[in-house]
Amino acid sequence: MITSKQRAFLRGKANDIDAIFQIGKDGVNENMIAQLNDVLENRELIKIKVLETAMLTAREASEIVCEATGAEPVQCIGSKFVIYRPNSEKAIIILPKA
Repeated sequence: MITSKQRAFLRGKANDIDAIFQIGKDGVNENMIAQLNDVLENRELIKIKVLETAMLTAREASEIVCEATGAEPVQCIGSKFVIYRPNSEKAIIILPKA
C-alpha cells in the first residue's frame, strides 16, 4: 500500500509519460494482462487510456487491471489512469519515505 505522499510523487512522474496501452471494445483480456505484467516489471509506472468504444469507465478498468496485475492505482482522470507496481528484483523508481 502506498501512502498519499508517495502517490503524489508518482502522479508527478506520470505527467511526463504517454499512455502506452489502450483498452477498447474488447475490454481487458488475458493477453493484455500478460503484456501489462511484462511492462510493469520494466517500467513500474504506466499510463493506460480507455477508448470511448470500451464498455468500461477508466475507474472500472483501473480496478480490473490492478486486481489482475497486483498493481496499485495512482490516478484516474477522464479516460486515462495510471498504475504502479514496484519491480520484484530492483526498484527503478525510488519512492519517498512514508
